[in-house]
Amino acid sequence: MSIATLATAERSESTSLVQRTVRSPLMSLLLAATIPMIVFGVATAYLAAIQTRAGVQRAAAVTVSHVAERVSGAVREEMAVLRALALSPALDEPHLAQFYDEAQRITRTRPLWETVSLIGSGGGQVLNLLRPLGEAPGPVADIATIEAVRRDQAPVIGGLGSVGPISGRRLVSACVPVERDHALRFVLCVGISPEEIQTILVQAGAPAGWIGTIVDRDGRLIARSVSDGPVGRPPDAAMRDAVAGEPQGFYRSHSQDGVEVDTVYQTLAGTGGWSVHFAIPTDALDRPVVRSVILLVGGLLASVALAAGLAIRTGRDIGQRRRDEQIRADLALATSEARAAVAIAAAELGTWRWDRGSGWITGSRRTRDLLSGPATAAASDALAWSDQAFLAVVAPQDRTRLATAVQASLSRGTSLDIEFRVVLGGRAQWRRFLGREEQPARTERDGTGGHEAVLHGVVADIEPRKRAEAAHYELLRRLSQAQEDEQRRIARELHDQVGQTLTGLSLGLKSLEEGLSRGAGAEEIREQVRWLQSLVSEIGRDIHRAASALRPSALDDLGLVNALSALGAEWNARYGLCVDVQGLGLSERLPRDVETAVFRAAQEALTNVLKHARARHVSLVLERRGDRLSVVIEDDGCGFEPEECSEPVEGKPRRLGLSSIRERLSLVGGTLRIESAPGSGTTLFINVPLAPGGEAP
Repeated sequence: MSIATLATAERSESTSLVQRTVRSPLMSLLLAATIPMIVFGVATAYLAAIQTRAGVQRAAAVTVSHVAERVSGAVREEMAVLRALALSPALDEPHLAQFYDEAQRITRTRPLWETVSLIGSGGGQVLNLLRPLGEAPGPVADIATIEAVRRDQAPVIGGLGSVGPISGRRLVSACVPVERDHALRFVLCVGISPEEIQTILVQAGAPAGWIGTIVDRDGRLIARSVSDGPVGRPPDAAMRDAVAGEPQGFYRSHSQDGVEVDTVYQTLAGTGGWSVHFAIPTDALDRPVVRSVILLVGGLLASVALAAGLAIRTGRDIGQRRRDEQIRADLALATSEARAAVAIAAAELGTWRWDRGSGWITGSRRTRDLLSGPATAAASDALAWSDQAFLAVVAPQDRTRLATAVQASLSRGTSLDIEFRVVLGGRAQWRRFLGREEQPARTERDGTGGHEAVLHGVVADIEPRKRAEAAHYELLRRLSQAQEDEQRRIARELHDQVGQTLTGLSLGLKSLEEGLSRGAGAEEIREQVRWLQSLVSEIGRDIHRAASALRPSALDDLGLVNALSALGAEWNARYGLCVDVQGLGLSERLPRDVETAVFRAAQEALTNVLKHARARHVSLVLERRGDRLSVVIEDDGCGFEPEECSEPVEGKPRRLGLSSIRERLSLVGGTLRIESAPGSGTTLFINVPLAPGGEAP
C-alpha cells in the first residue's frame, strides 16, 4: 500500500472518528471540562481589570512624580539665578541703571520670568522692568511675600498673587533678600508666568482625559493642563484636606463640571507648599471592573447550568473510544514505514556508500546534485564516482582533513561527521558528511583475513548555515568596531573640548592665585571669577552634550513617541526638515531595548534623508498591534533603487546607514523592508516583535 493510499485511509477514518466522538458520551466529558475554564476565564478577566486599574494609578503616580521633579527643578533653577542676580555689584552703590540693564538681559534668557522688580527698605518699588527706568513703578502686587522676606531675611516663593497694577496679570512671586554689610537693603522679586508653568504640564505626556493641575500653598490654581478657565480659582475641600494630611497620595473628588474623578497628587519640594495633581475620571477606571463583575456572575451561572445539564451524560461506555483509538494506531503503524522512506527526501539529504577497497563512491540523485558527480550507466539519477575524482572536487585545503577523518572512522569504528568545501562552478560551497562503517557479511574477506572497508551515510548542504554564521561573525565584528569607534569619539571629544577647557580653568585658577598674592583689586578678582564661572558652565555643557550623544535623556524621561517628536523638532529647527511623528496604541512604555533600537533606527533614517534624499517632509508613524510594533518612515525625496542596497555589489559602496538600521533591529528580532523608486521618495517599514504585555522594566 502506498503512503498516499494510507494517508487517504487515515483521513477517512479520522473523519469517522470525529463524527462518532461528537455523538459519544466523550462530548459530555469535554463540555464538563469547560466549566472550570469558564470560571477561570472570568476570574482572570476580573483580576486583569483590577490590575489594569492599579496600573493606571501607578502610571498616574509616575507622571505626577515626573512633573513634580521638573517643576521643582525649574523653580530651584530660577531661584538660583535670582540669588545670583541679588549679588550683582550694581546693587552695591547702587547703580540702578546698570542693574536695570543687567536684569533685562537675564530676563530675556529666562522663559518663566515675566518681570523683575526691586523693593526698597521702606516697602515701595524702586524699579520694575515693566516700566521704563525713572518712571514711577507703581504699588507692590504681592505684599505678603515681600513681608515674609523682610521678616525672615530668606528667599520665599509665594503663591499666585492678585492682578498686578503694572502687568495686569496674576503672577507668581519669587523673592530674595539683597543684603549689604549684613543689613537688608532691598528685596529682589521676579514675577513667574503661570502660562510657562502650564507648558510643563502639557508636555508631561499624560493620556487623553487626564487633567493636570498645579496649585500654590493656599490651594489657588496656578496652572492647568486644560485651559478651561482663569487661574486663581480656590480649591475644593477634598484637595485641601488631602494636601494638609499627606505630602502625596490619592483622593476622590469632583471636577469643575461635576464629573467624579480620582486624583493623584504630590507636594513639590522647595516651592513653599505648591502641589501637582492629576485627575482621572473615576468612570474610566471603574468601568472595566464593573464589566468584569458582570461577566464573573454570568460565567458562574452558566457554569452551574452547564454542570447540571452534563451530569446526566457522564460515565457512559468508553469502549467505543478505545476501539477507535486502536484503529487509528493501526493506521499510524501502517504508514510509519512509508513516511520513514520519504524522511530523507523531505530533509533534502543525499545518501552515499563509499567502498574504500574498490575506490568507488555511489549515491542517490540528491548526492549527485550536491557533489555534481557523473551519473551511472544503469541509472541516470544516481551517482557513481571514483574516490580520486570525488576528492578532486573537494577544496584543496580540506582534502587531507577529509581523508584523515574517513580513515580514523574506519580504524576506530566511530561515526563520521565532517564539514568540508567542494568547488562547484568556481565557487566553494560547504557540505557535511555523516556516516559510519557498514557491517560486512562474513564472506566479505580480503587477502589479510579482514573485511572490506565500506562507509555509508548521508550528505547535507550546509552552505546557507555557513553563510549565516559568516554574516553573524561579520555583524559581531562590526558591532565591536562600532563600539571601538564610539569610545575613540568620546575620548577625542573629552580631550578636545573638556580637556582644553579644564586646562583653561587650571590656568585661570593659577592666575587668580597670583592676583590674590600680589593684592589685585576687587574688580580684577571679580572679573577672574566670572571668567572661571563661564569655563565651569562650558565644561557642564560639554559633558551634557557627550552624555546626550550616548543616551538621549528624552527617551528615558518622555518615552519613545515624545522623544522622537523632540528629535523631529530639533531637526526642523536645525536643518529645516519637517518631521511629523504620530503614535498609535502606545499608551504604555515599550521594553527599553526596543525603544532604544527604534529610536536609533529612526535617527539613522533621518540622517540618511538629510544626506541623500533632498526631502522636505518626513512622516514617522508608530503603531502597536498586540505583540508587534510597526514603524513607517516615509519621505518625499528623490528615492533610489532598493536593489542597490539589498546585497553588496562589486564596485559600488554599500549603503551603511540602512545596513546599520538592519543590524540594530536584528538585536531585538526586528526586520526592515524598503520601498523606493527614483523620483518617488522612500518608505521604510520596520516590524519589531514584542513579548505579550511587554512594557518597560
